[in-house]
Amino acid sequence: MNTHIRFARLQDTKEILSIYAPYVLHDSATFEYEVPSIKTFKQRIQTIQQFYPYLVYEENNEILGYAYASRYKERKAYAWDVEVSVYVRKDSLGKGIGTKLYTYLFAILKKQNICNIYACITKENTGSIKMHEKLGFEQAALFKNSGYKFHRWLDVVWMEKSLQYMEEPKEILSVKEVFSSVLEEELCKE
Repeated sequence: MNTHIRFARLQDTKEILSIYAPYVLHDSATFEYEVPSIKTFKQRIQTIQQFYPYLVYEENNEILGYAYASRYKERKAYAWDVEVSVYVRKDSLGKGIGTKLYTYLFAILKKQNICNIYACITKENTGSIKMHEKLGFEQAALFKNSGYKFHRWLDVVWMEKSLQYMEEPKEILSVKEVFSSVLEEELCKE
């Protein structure tokens, strides 16, 4: 079995979107109601990759999961914080793919001088909450009846993890500055 983690490529968009679509249509993991178009999703990937990592987990040339970081808030004081997301193909859940993706994502974010990471999770998504707890996240907030999907109100849990503490924070580096080589390089091969 040939598995590896690498930076997402724009030509991966259709495959990545095929992982995300069932979460939109049948799951409360995302509060989107409609599956984005390939064009819209490609723009999202491009926007994120301008500054943050967007990773895929590939097994035998098939993408089984992806993870990325994005800006938490726009105000300058939040520059050292990011929100993270991970999605795994439904038939590949429970294989540790999300944990592996996050491990590499967090290592990159640390090199970028990111200090804090946050995850927004629907409270009923207990599998995701447990995975985040296993990775050192703690619940920071609970927003009751925060989102409405599938004809019901859903609670949202915000979880947090400190990657590193800096008395005086360093300048945030873009993912392109951290990886001076082309972003198509493999990060890990198993």
